[in-house]
Amino acid sequence: MCADTPEEHPLQVFVRDNDVEQALRVLKKKMQREGVFREMRRRQFYEKPSDKTTREKTEAVRRARKVARKQAIREGLIAAPVKKPLVNGKRPAAGGRSAPPRLPSTLAKPA
Repeated sequence: MCADTPEEHPLQVFVRDNDVEQALRVLKKKMQREGVFREMRRRQFYEKPSDKTTREKTEAVRRARKVARKQAIREGLIAAPVKKPLVNGKRPAAGGRSAPPRLPSTLAKPA
């Protein structure tokens, strides 16, 4: 998951052309990939050892299922998930929260 001490696996981001906002975005993305935010949320409160083992077992089952699913897709035993089509050169927002497409004013129904 993530390192307990910063000496083991430091995150490093370079600031180019004094663009601090871009560097912060890159840092946030790296921290998200490393699981730092998930780890902070998990360590916010004490976790009983029994709850910890239960959580670790469920995570292991989830990882094993994911590996098995990817292996089955590679071997052709199951079909790969269908990718959503591009809209205006971008993928639609996750969760289906994007607004429905609006009709041009010439096609809109009068009130």
